[in-house]
Amino acid sequence: MEAKSPKGIADILPPESGRWRRVMDMGSALFRAYGYEEIMLPVLEHTEIFARGIGEGTDIVRKEMFTFEDKGGRSLTLRPEATAGVARAFVQHRLDKSGLPVKLYYRGPMFRHERPQAGRYRQFTQLGVELMGSSHPSADAEVILLCREFFSLLGIESVLVVNSVGDRACRPAYVDALRAYLRGREGELCADCRRRMEENPLRLLDCKEKTCGGVMRGAPDLGEFICTACREHFRRVEELLRVAEVEFRVDSRLVRGLDYYTRTVFEFQDPALGAQNSLAAGGRYDYLVEEMGGEPTPAVGFSIGLDRVMNAEPRLAGEGEEGVYVVAIGEEARRKAFVVAWRIRGMGIRADLDHMERSPKAQMREADRGGFRYCLIMGGEELEGGYLTLRDMKEGTQERVEEDAVWETLRGRMAC
Repeated sequence: MEAKSPKGIADILPPESGRWRRVMDMGSALFRAYGYEEIMLPVLEHTEIFARGIGEGTDIVRKEMFTFEDKGGRSLTLRPEATAGVARAFVQHRLDKSGLPVKLYYRGPMFRHERPQAGRYRQFTQLGVELMGSSHPSADAEVILLCREFFSLLGIESVLVVNSVGDRACRPAYVDALRAYLRGREGELCADCRRRMEENPLRLLDCKEKTCGGVMRGAPDLGEFICTACREHFRRVEELLRVAEVEFRVDSRLVRGLDYYTRTVFEFQDPALGAQNSLAAGGRYDYLVEEMGGEPTPAVGFSIGLDRVMNAEPRLAGEGEEGVYVVAIGEEARRKAFVVAWRIRGMGIRADLDHMERSPKAQMREADRGGFRYCLIMGGEELEGGYLTLRDMKEGTQERVEEDAVWETLRGRMAC
């Protein structure tokens, strides 16, 4: 047996895992500040949840899902995205009964059988929010503003691109016009786009093949087919973004690879990341809850690709400068250090100690390697004198602290 993870599925090791956790925690705290509550979804769903929600003709459903039969012959799928699962939970648990809108956020792994490359993996992590129950343009503007705030918090430069893809009333006319334009040009399209031309021509706008891109440059403009209601909705979204001083550009060819989107769609992009430059994407999906068997419920949300966010190198202030490492010199001190570390942890402060019988110097190196801000040193001299030595690893200073005063001293330092 070869001890190796599956292709496209990577381990995230310390200290990098600590950076991931910090980013997820920062995102969760921000979402809660906007009034969103966490929903913890199962990794597995019945396959039909994604087939109905995302669309049977999409690349995700046709080619990218990890699907299998369980022992009872039921078809199950590892979730390729979370919005369909949120809609399913909304319907199943009648979340609308507690009042609208329902504001939820999630975080966790997703799975797609894609060709692994930089910024695209078979297991990847997403953070996302869903605002369910409001059709007002302010809901669209809020989630866009929230997503931008996340990137600002991390010091990541991003470009916001927005568009309206219409709704059931106006989009069919555009689809008919696009399909008519493509008639006779099938030979210039890739195999996937020849299929998409019949199933959902909008997907051609998202194709990365050069030949298809050349064909689509002359295609009808989606913006010219948007009905008055959709146009007014989008105008009000733009107006609210301008009031909030959010910079954006409109791209009438921006569509999403999921069938459930209506009206507003958007992406936050980082051009420095190359081809896989979408950090986050989302939009409005007013018919998805109804597709799941619920009451008609307008909704809007987004998902953030954490793998690409980490590739964009978020700035995390104060990273690695926390906690206390208890350095013990001698066997008696080791016994006491065990209890001291336990008590510090009970105060809610990160703490560790040596389990390898290292020398005092080696313990200090271990504390530095682990990113501990302070070392609490105890040896024969400290035990005899009834004090401990507190060393600030960042400043390179140390002081004596009476044993009874250690706990309050640490509380004060950790609050700084």
